[in-house]
Amino acid sequence: MRLFVIIFVLISQSLFAQVKRDSVLVETPVFTVMYSETLEQPLWIKYRSTNRPTNVNRGHMNFYKEKNIHTSDDADYKTNVWDKGHGAPAATFSDNEENLKQTFSYLNSIMQDQYLNRGEWRMLEEQERVWDDKEPLTVIIKTFFDNPVRRVAAGAAIPSHMEKHIYLEKSGVWYCYVFLNDKPKFKFWQLEKLCNPKEHKLK
Repeated sequence: MRLFVIIFVLISQSLFAQVKRDSVLVETPVFTVMYSETLEQPLWIKYRSTNRPTNVNRGHMNFYKEKNIHTSDDADYKTNVWDKGHGAPAATFSDNEENLKQTFSYLNSIMQDQYLNRGEWRMLEEQERVWDDKEPLTVIIKTFFDNPVRRVAAGAAIPSHMEKHIYLEKSGVWYCYVFLNDKPKFKFWQLEKLCNPKEHKLK
C-alpha cells in the first residue's frame, strides 16, 4: 500500500510538472513579463529606461532558466538563425551585476532573427539610451505569432513580429515600431507606425 501511494504521488507530480500555462505574470526588479509556457516565449515585456550608469559589462554572462517556469533554453537556439534577443536590454541595466543578470533570464529572451537582433532592434535600443539621457522611458514590447504557430525543432515558438511602444514620460509622447522577425529591409525609423492608445494597455 505504501509503495502504491509513493508511485501515485510521483506520477501526479510528473503530470503536474508537464502542464504548461498559456500565460504567467512575473515581476522582477528590472522588468515585468507575461510569459507563455506553451509557446516558450514572452507575450509582452515592460521596463523603464532611466539613464543608469554603466558600471559592469556582460562579459561571458549566459542566459539561465527560472525555477518552476517552463521557458525556452539553449537547445532552442542551436544551429539555426535565431538569437536570444533581449527584451529589457542588457546595456540599459548595466549599473550593477544583479540588474544585468536579471536581463539574462530566459523570461527576457525573445527568439529573434539574428540580423534583426544585431541590427535594427539593437539600433533602436541605442536610440532609447539617447532619449533616456533627458527623461525616463516606459517601454512595452509585444510579441505576435503565426496561426498555426511556427516552432523550432526543440519546441520554442517563433514570433512572427514584434512591436515596441516607447513612452517619453516627461514629454508625454509615444513612439511605436513594428518589426518583422526577419532580416531587416528598412531602418528602424522607417518602421515607425501610428500609435494607437489602446495598444499601450496590457491585459
